[in-house]
Amino acid sequence: MTHTDPHISDGTRTAGALLHPTSLPGPYGVGDMGDELVAFLDWAAGAGFKVWQVLPLNPPGFGHSPYGCLSSSAGNPLLISPQRLLQENLLPASAVASVPQFRDDEVDFDRVMPFKTQVLRESWAHFNAHASQEMRSAFEAFVHAPEQKPWLDAFAAFMTAKEHAGGAPWWDWDGPLARFEEPAIAKLRHDLADQFEFQKYVQFLFFRQWKSVRDIAHARGIKILGDIPIYVACDSVDVWANRHLFQLDERGHPTVVAGVPPDYFSATGQRWGNPLFRWDVMHDEGYRWWIERVRANMRFADVIRLDHFRGFSAYWEIPAHESTAIHGRWMPGPGRALFDAIRKDLGDIQLIAEDLGHITAEVNELRRSVGLPGMKILQFGFAQIDSPHLPHRYESQTVVYTGTHDNDTARGWYDTASPEERSRATSYLGGSSQNVPIAMIRAALTSVARLAIVPVQDILGLGAEARMNRPGEGQENWRWRMLPGALTGDMQRRLHAMVEVTGRL
Repeated sequence: MTHTDPHISDGTRTAGALLHPTSLPGPYGVGDMGDELVAFLDWAAGAGFKVWQVLPLNPPGFGHSPYGCLSSSAGNPLLISPQRLLQENLLPASAVASVPQFRDDEVDFDRVMPFKTQVLRESWAHFNAHASQEMRSAFEAFVHAPEQKPWLDAFAAFMTAKEHAGGAPWWDWDGPLARFEEPAIAKLRHDLADQFEFQKYVQFLFFRQWKSVRDIAHARGIKILGDIPIYVACDSVDVWANRHLFQLDERGHPTVVAGVPPDYFSATGQRWGNPLFRWDVMHDEGYRWWIERVRANMRFADVIRLDHFRGFSAYWEIPAHESTAIHGRWMPGPGRALFDAIRKDLGDIQLIAEDLGHITAEVNELRRSVGLPGMKILQFGFAQIDSPHLPHRYESQTVVYTGTHDNDTARGWYDTASPEERSRATSYLGGSSQNVPIAMIRAALTSVARLAIVPVQDILGLGAEARMNRPGEGQENWRWRMLPGALTGDMQRRLHAMVEVTGRL
């Protein structure tokens, strides 16, 4: 079975921009689905970009990471636009009459989250008091639609129970509720009915606004490239409602956790801490959980990047008591059987393999057997002579990045690279130290890779202050925001010329 992404496999050359919606400008402390997003899509279309890549759009949990979410199917409430709620008469003007003064250059999650939550609660009260019959019918249709059935009730129960428990993880809840027993959930639904319905309403708002965003993107000829992390957070509805699919002890704690061995990013590896799947049980159930997860995520995007693809071939298993990822072992993943099951049910959906890290012949064989393009990162290309991450080594069915959300910006990388790497970079790119970001963009666009993706930070030529994530480090990740008006018409014209001359229009 082959993959038929028109952007990657049919010879069409395209270019795209990487920008998570939280990084957009706007008055409410975090980027959302309002006018600034439309302005960005207009700018991207004018620059010749046909793809917009986002990080996972689910509600983040610990550390505000899009890769450690409370649900792998629900939408992030922080992205709901108060501006759009006002326009649809789903919010009283008084709710945003006095907006706190937020920083323009970063998301202060500790201040933004309570503000946004209060706005959404006022929207819920306004809806109950004033919504039109048409809007009430739309909400009811959303709640009862088959596409919500596999996840919405469980998610509403999880969020309601979590709030009732003061934010405690599900394994610390009362026994029957922690064990996802139906009588306990029914009691929760009865006793906290308003909160339960509020959680469904928030998801109704998210998907209503996101559908509009997708329509706007498609009208401009732009496809959305989404992202599915291979693993889910332990404190998530995914694990709570499906304990039998994960390697947990009787209390609900992981016995082994996910991560990767020592690599480019860390001498001790990365101990992510996510619970690992029981792939044997998933196989026996026909991979139904994965099929429904991918189906739900096709509502977010037209093409999906599978994060940590190598884990589908073999994954790094770390005993839960270990504090680092050093003492782990490789274990076999599901292999092709998972992808055959997904495509049998969902058709020939468009996927990209994030095949970075410790890649073996077996990983490459799996990727090619299921027909997925892999990824190359230009920043990795200068650590050695003739690196496979340099453009002259690419095969055409490739997605090339100057860097990803886990990398420093091109400017930040160059500023801290070794003298040997900097020398190889300027020799290969043919530029000076002053124009490394634009030289790397040009190298990505001129490569044979079918799709070239450029982080907006590199378009802006920003340094390490604009880095999105430092893997395995601290609580200050995911905060960067683009300043208002940063993307100019001059940048747009220069990029359009480069996209055009490299055959990517």
